[in-house]
Amino acid sequence: MDKIYSRHEPGTLLHMVFRKAEMTAGRCDLVPAEQFLQCSALNLKQGQTFQAHQHVWKPGPQQVIAQESWVVIAGAVRCMFYDLDGQLLEEHKLLPGDASFTLQGGHNYEALMPDTLVYEYKTGPYTGQQQDKVFI
Repeated sequence: MDKIYSRHEPGTLLHMVFRKAEMTAGRCDLVPAEQFLQCSALNLKQGQTFQAHQHVWKPGPQQVIAQESWVVIAGAVRCMFYDLDGQLLEEHKLLPGDASFTLQGGHNYEALMPDTLVYEYKTGPYTGQQQDKVFI
């Protein structure tokens, strides 16, 4: 997995790229537990199941930032990852099965092929563009 750290605030993890080829047997937690956005890669055997469950609300006020993940289903995507000060850090090409995670910092995406399909995940709730983002 590629982990991209801030040059502006050393040690601050901003972005991550996980490739389908890195999948191993069982479960691999991809994003650190303290982040709002969580993702695990599950390589499951036929018939494997889990105990039915539901998630509960956690008490307490918590400062929230929108964290975002893209999972490429078909086609290809160029990801541009930016530091906390808006400076370009790195670019990565994502192929089907690859995923990106933005925990902080900026990002931009460009579809590189016709009919590129992507799942986008973000933490919510979404309260509108003005409360959610600033443009670089």
